[in-house]
Amino acid sequence: MNLVQKILKVGLVWLALIPVSWSSSAVPANQVLVGKGVYTVLFWEVYQAELFAESRPWQSNQEYSLTLTYLRNFEGKAIAQRSVEEIRGLGFKDEQKLKTWLEVMLEIFPDVGEGESLTGVRQASGSTAFFKDGEAIGRIEDPEFSRWFFGIWLDENTSAPQLRLQLLGQS
Repeated sequence: MNLVQKILKVGLVWLALIPVSWSSSAVPANQVLVGKGVYTVLFWEVYQAELFAESRPWQSNQEYSLTLTYLRNFEGKAIAQRSVEEIRGLGFKDEQKLKTWLEVMLEIFPDVGEGESLTGVRQASGSTAFFKDGEAIGRIEDPEFSRWFFGIWLDENTSAPQLRLQLLGQS
């Protein structure tokens, strides 16, 4: 394998680890579209993200949903691992908690194919419910997880600032 192939392979593995969002059919009926965008790396489109909330503008303390519709195939394990890396990149330092969250995400996140969606719903209680193509697949009750997980896309320090602005309807 030459250097270019290795770089592309590492890039695709990295892309596979980027957390994804979820299917609009899992979005509660009282939520409206705030914004959407396509996450790309180099020239690859990875997923379309859509943010729904009870009202505009988005507020972190309300119930909201993030749907990622994948444009490529990814393993659930890679999605969970990439989520942890992104949370760590936001500045979260509690490695024991990250390990616990990773274990739970490994159990929840399924493999996804092109055109399939994952949706995360931040509920009023602060817990997070997950859906694949509208069907419930798991829940994490920890409000701290919810804050950091959705921060992957919505925090000011996200690794995808342009996508954040699109999701918030600011670009």
